[in-house]
Amino acid sequence: MESIVKTIGLSHKYTSAWAIKDINIDINSKGIYGLLGSNGAGKSTTMNIICGVLNQTKGDVFINGIDLREHPIEAKRNIGFLPQVAPIYLDLTIKEYLIYAAHLRLMEDDQIAASIDEVMKKCGIEHMQNRLLKNLSGGYRQRVGIAQSIIHKPRLVILDEPTNGLDPLQIGEVRNLIKEIAVEHTVILSSHILSEIQQLCQQIIMIEQGQLVFSDTMDAFNNYIAPQSMIVSFENPPASSTLEAFKGINRIEKMTAKSFRLFYDGSIQVSEQIIMESVQHQWRMTELAVEKNSIDEIFKQLTKKASKN
Repeated sequence: MESIVKTIGLSHKYTSAWAIKDINIDINSKGIYGLLGSNGAGKSTTMNIICGVLNQTKGDVFINGIDLREHPIEAKRNIGFLPQVAPIYLDLTIKEYLIYAAHLRLMEDDQIAASIDEVMKKCGIEHMQNRLLKNLSGGYRQRVGIAQSIIHKPRLVILDEPTNGLDPLQIGEVRNLIKEIAVEHTVILSSHILSEIQQLCQQIIMIEQGQLVFSDTMDAFNNYIAPQSMIVSFENPPASSTLEAFKGINRIEKMTAKSFRLFYDGSIQVSEQIIMESVQHQWRMTELAVEKNSIDEIFKQLTKKASKN
């Protein structure tokens, strides 16, 4: 299967220091891919190179199998991009702006009207098509920005912080729109809101200190670090000191008269030992729930990993 976007040894430096080094990405299916990284990690540099806004120092970028550096116009026909600040002209109406965007994408004249109608309907802006952009709320401006990024039906859509500055209602609407777009397109979503990435994305790409430190599924991301705590409950609970004596348990927090939070070394043998002892001593266990690491904690651990390399 032809990769939708592929980077090989992608590297760039602005002065003497490398902003990114040897970034290898290979995406070959539809869906939403989360691009994570702290400020200055190299995330924006990577996005700008993939979109053809910036020429890399070293390495290659292929969009739908097309070398972006060798054939930029042909490659960019397959890319839709919404930067953090939507590139809109405030004195145009929605429809005028989308006509302008369609011409920028070198669309055929006989396809433009139907494409504009389609994206306005998809983005929920058709009833406002004659309104000036300067009179729109932040949420509707983002919808227009998303509309211009998909008007030419690109295979790859890159959205940089698409919910930044929106209120909770607008955030929910834009997130639902992104999910709809991902049915027909490959979406790379950059966001500093980790919970947003967790809700929307099936795959995670994380860049830290210019290096690719993680590229895998959301499930793998959530399970990157072994769990460190579990909740256990019993009908006939043992003494805290009994549980604390188990090998691998570091400390215990008594939550109720019958339940405990156990902090342990991540070994699966700990839970097996507790189950066996519960049966043997008739503690009548009613709950054993492993607590997964929060996405914020995983992010911190991956960042530490990058700083050590």
